[in-house]
Amino acid sequence: MAFDEALMLRARNRREWTMRVYSWSEPTLSLGRNQAARGGYRLPLLRERRIGIVRRPTGGRAILHDREVTYSVAAPLDAAGDLSESYARINRLLLEALRRLGIEAVVVGRGDGTHRLGAAADRGEPGLLPCFHHPSSGEITVGGRKLVGSAQWRRDGALLQHGSILVDDDQMALSSLSTHPAAPIPASATLRRALGRAPDILEVADALFAAVRALEDPDATPLEDSSSLEETTRVLRARYLDDGWTWRR
Repeated sequence: MAFDEALMLRARNRREWTMRVYSWSEPTLSLGRNQAARGGYRLPLLRERRIGIVRRPTGGRAILHDREVTYSVAAPLDAAGDLSESYARINRLLLEALRRLGIEAVVVGRGDGTHRLGAAADRGEPGLLPCFHHPSSGEITVGGRKLVGSAQWRRDGALLQHGSILVDDDQMALSSLSTHPAAPIPASATLRRALGRAPDILEVADALFAAVRALEDPDATPLEDSSSLEETTRVLRARYLDDGWTWRR
């Protein structure tokens, strides 16, 4: 999370777009920036199952990061357009990457989704409803089921968007981690269901980067190591390790 926020600051200062694709070193429950979650999860059970917890800088709702692929996009605001325009631009890349993997996905139209993207969680409304409970307008689905969950944060001339692409559907586990009785989480779309196999992170990353080169910048290159980026990440890291941030709501 600290590295992604550092990329956001870099995007503002250098006027550049960056896409990052990664997996997690351990199963991790991530909370949306303004999600009301304090007292909402069974912490002993999380520890027993060795599931870490972090609060994202971006909005949206809870996601279990384990059998999925995470992406982030950092960009300067003046080149990104408004919220809908930037979501649409990033969705084009996601749809193209999925097409290259062999999946024909669609974006939920306005009025077809239950909520605007991240609306309730970004307003800080109570609720532990997970990100993949239902597709919102502007999100990506396969067969009417959500495949990609995304949320965005804008500040000081830059944006950061996080997204999760499900490889397998383990989001139903979030119901058992909640301290409140919860209805079963509907099954989500997954890469395994759509393809009949589970692609690894490198295959997904290659498809995403190929989409960037095809639709945005044919000369896009890997990010060079930067001592300033590493230092910014080190400074920001303390916040994401702080329980005061994790359980601020």
